[in-house]
Amino acid sequence: MAKRERVMRMSVEQPLWRALSGYRVLTMLYATGLFATAYDEFDRPWVAIAYYVVLFVWTIATLPRVANAASCTKRFLAADLTIALTGILLTRVADSAARIDAGGPTLPSIWTAGSVLAFAIKGGWRWAAFASTLVAAANLVHRGAPTRDTIHNVLLVWVASIAIGYVVEVARASEATLARALEIEAATRERERLARDIHDGVLQVLAMVQRRASALGGETAELGRMAGEQEVALRTLVSGGLVPVSRVSEDAALGAVVRAVDEPGDDEDPAGPVDLRGLLAPYAAARVTLSEPGAPVPLAPAAAKELAAAVGAALDNVRKHAGADARAWILVEDEPDAVIVTVRDDGPGIPEGRLAQAEGEGRLGVALSIRGRLREIGGAAELISVPGQGTEVELKVPKAPTDSKAPKGSKGSKVSRGKVERA
Repeated sequence: MAKRERVMRMSVEQPLWRALSGYRVLTMLYATGLFATAYDEFDRPWVAIAYYVVLFVWTIATLPRVANAASCTKRFLAADLTIALTGILLTRVADSAARIDAGGPTLPSIWTAGSVLAFAIKGGWRWAAFASTLVAAANLVHRGAPTRDTIHNVLLVWVASIAIGYVVEVARASEATLARALEIEAATRERERLARDIHDGVLQVLAMVQRRASALGGETAELGRMAGEQEVALRTLVSGGLVPVSRVSEDAALGAVVRAVDEPGDDEDPAGPVDLRGLLAPYAAARVTLSEPGAPVPLAPAAAKELAAAVGAALDNVRKHAGADARAWILVEDEPDAVIVTVRDDGPGIPEGRLAQAEGEGRLGVALSIRGRLREIGGAAELISVPGQGTEVELKVPKAPTDSKAPKGSKGSKVSRGKVERA
């Protein structure tokens, strides 16, 4: 099936633009209503009427401009603030001196705050401080002398706009950090998936070539040496890997952007659950005993596939570390809420600290091919090993549907002598 690209956009800024659009319309109507109720008290009402016509047309016509950060350009912000400042200064021309001295509102009234807030959302607290300072200066010129109400209103707009601008800056930084974290998580999951596939195929073949060639000697020994070098290099690459640089949005209004490529798996198969027994049957052999229920063991296709692959990885470890003569037993248990598969062998067991040492050397068979697979489907892997008494690997997968792309945080395990330590 074709890969599908998911684009996730996260923006706490966009709701602020929508709120600002509504605020501008409501405050424009409010300012017009204040004028209508005090029309007779104006010395030159025609000046106020002309201004309100311009304010109405400007507010309605520029609604698309305050829909997002990309549309709200510096040129628009300058023109918007100019209309607000002009309205403040025209108040002394249109209104009566008595109303001005009594603390009457300016022509744009609280519509002015919308212009300042646009600066805050667009450019952060520094832009907000610049715009609110100009509004404060215009108000002082309009009043002629600073009054308690004027100072109170100016400080309120100044503090509020700067606070909102600072919050917007913090939100943008948080969005970028979250986008980076999500992308690293997606890249890590993809790297682990590739590492499992490589371990189950290429690395196993290289290791086999190295052992067989070394045993044969002669010219083939050189081939074995080269295969061993390539195995080490490939393990190092798999265990490290590269994480791509975070992508940025082409449109700042859309917030942080994370792109993830989904490759539809078997869990999207409309056929429904599969019988796990059919996937485990090929593992039965002369030295591998498979014990399973007489009834089907249904699991989601993706979960069944990963569980069977983990069983295969456990058997590969038995053949590789316990020897060709070691016996193994696979026990399948169909519990009400989970499916448990246990793989046990009669080999020499695993020395204490060997798994941690293997992970440090880039040998990720247990870490990725077993624990990683179970973690991806919301399950857990438990490994018990006592030197001289063999090794037992218990794989548990819940029957409840889980999202394989959002691990449930299931913990893996570390092996010690005669006990299990949860990682």
